[in-house]
Amino acid sequence: MLYQTFSPASINSWPPAPQLKDQCPQAAPLLPNITSPALDAIIPLVDSEEYRKISIGFLSNAVKIPTVTHDGMGIPGEDERYEVFYKFYEYLQETFPLVHSKLSIEKIFTHGLLYTWEGSNSSLKPTLLMAHQDVVPVPEQTIPTWTHPPFDGFYDGKYIWGRGASDCKNQLIGILEAVELLLKADFKPTRTLILSFGFDEESGGVNSAGHLARAVEARYGQDSIAVIVDEGMKAQKLWGATVVQPGVAEKGSININIKIRMPGGHSSVPPPHTSIGVLSELIQLVERDTYQSWLDVKNPYYGTIQCGAAHAPEFPDNLRKILKKEKPRTALDTDVPSCMRKQDALAEEAAKESLFHKYLMTTSIAVDVSYGGEKSNALPEEATAIVNHRVNIGETVQGVRDKVARLAGSVAKNHNLTVHAFDNVTASSSIILTAPFGLDPAPVTPTSLETGAWRILSGTTKAQYGTDVILSPGLMTGNTDTRNYWDLSRDIFRYGPGFDREELENGDVGGTLGRIHTVDERVSVVEHLEGVKWFVGFVRNMDEADV
Repeated sequence: MLYQTFSPASINSWPPAPQLKDQCPQAAPLLPNITSPALDAIIPLVDSEEYRKISIGFLSNAVKIPTVTHDGMGIPGEDERYEVFYKFYEYLQETFPLVHSKLSIEKIFTHGLLYTWEGSNSSLKPTLLMAHQDVVPVPEQTIPTWTHPPFDGFYDGKYIWGRGASDCKNQLIGILEAVELLLKADFKPTRTLILSFGFDEESGGVNSAGHLARAVEARYGQDSIAVIVDEGMKAQKLWGATVVQPGVAEKGSININIKIRMPGGHSSVPPPHTSIGVLSELIQLVERDTYQSWLDVKNPYYGTIQCGAAHAPEFPDNLRKILKKEKPRTALDTDVPSCMRKQDALAEEAAKESLFHKYLMTTSIAVDVSYGGEKSNALPEEATAIVNHRVNIGETVQGVRDKVARLAGSVAKNHNLTVHAFDNVTASSSIILTAPFGLDPAPVTPTSLETGAWRILSGTTKAQYGTDVILSPGLMTGNTDTRNYWDLSRDIFRYGPGFDREELENGDVGGTLGRIHTVDERVSVVEHLEGVKWFVGFVRNMDEADV
């Protein structure tokens, strides 16, 4: 979940030709038709100073409960570090009494929370809203550098500070606030509403999201959900415009584990290259053979570029010219080495904006872990590295495996080693490649205004923030719990719907996003309350929608 502020190289004439706007049609603002005095009173209530204080308490107290998960944790009931989630659920019960008395609640794999608000029309596909209860750890050595302690939930008059304030207890609490407000207003849903809250998203979702998704599928079947909204992308200033980019896809992901096994011995009689030296040679090859930047026609960032050309007053002139001439590709010739492929002029120009934008169109390579050797006088018998790849739209994890295997083969030939590539064989004098988990890029959610939930999401956003806000498809470079829900709906959005216009105008995008997973995580109270209002509107609009 990364944001970037653009500094255009040059500005084209404005406004653009009318036909450009046809490439990125915008939804009309959408407000619910079915209303009542109590329902009409929800938004003014959320805007009141009285409710602001209440909402601050809701989120602040949630942050105070350290629902931390770590990589490699066991399962609930065996790993005591999960015990804190009992306390968190008790807090939710006390804070949102109507939700916990009116909705049916299932605990999935002990701490996964599945809430169901039954609608009156069972033929309508349900709406599903998601968030996760857990947060990433706070390294002990960083605690003194926090402005406010990470689990104090401190409110300074503008921000709530602490781990989980923006990733993503704000979304979880915001959803529950919205449902509690709708219950108080005696809202009677026609369409069933499901809330799904996992408890180990930050460590892969192994123990929660998969179980929650299977529980939903067991009840409703595949392709049974009208729309899914999980944590994700937020508004940003882009090319002189306020652009909202709900994530409609995610890049793929795979870790390649490389192990070099060679004979040991005393360091006084070394071979020309130790296992660490051979590993270094292979790592150098892997990093040097980078992936080409290219835009698949399905890549949501192509839609972002089209929307920028159509609606943004500071869209770069060079990019606009290339956009008119170049079309995105429908496939990449992965059998041809990157250096021999024809460059994608549109992707290469768009990548100049920043490193972040480059990796919206490029498979990334990151050597994140490396270790080997035990003593300074003993030859290392093993050396290991873990190389993370985030796979571009249009490419596959199998392509990544094949490429690393090819590079390993060339190194093995130089050092008289054998290669065991993903065959589960461990042998001496060899290069061993494993990849315990691989995830291809997510299916791309449709963004047509004629069909699907994109129109409802866009219209709800326009009604709340104004018609000057541009809705554009977005791409997530990381993965969310939605990776377990692909079979349940084609309409999956990774979206943080609240934003603070003052922060955007001041260029303080990092005020929320730039602090996720690091020191001084915080969230603007304005952003949080806007999220509450959005969920109220979206639930009501989906309830009336013909999707």
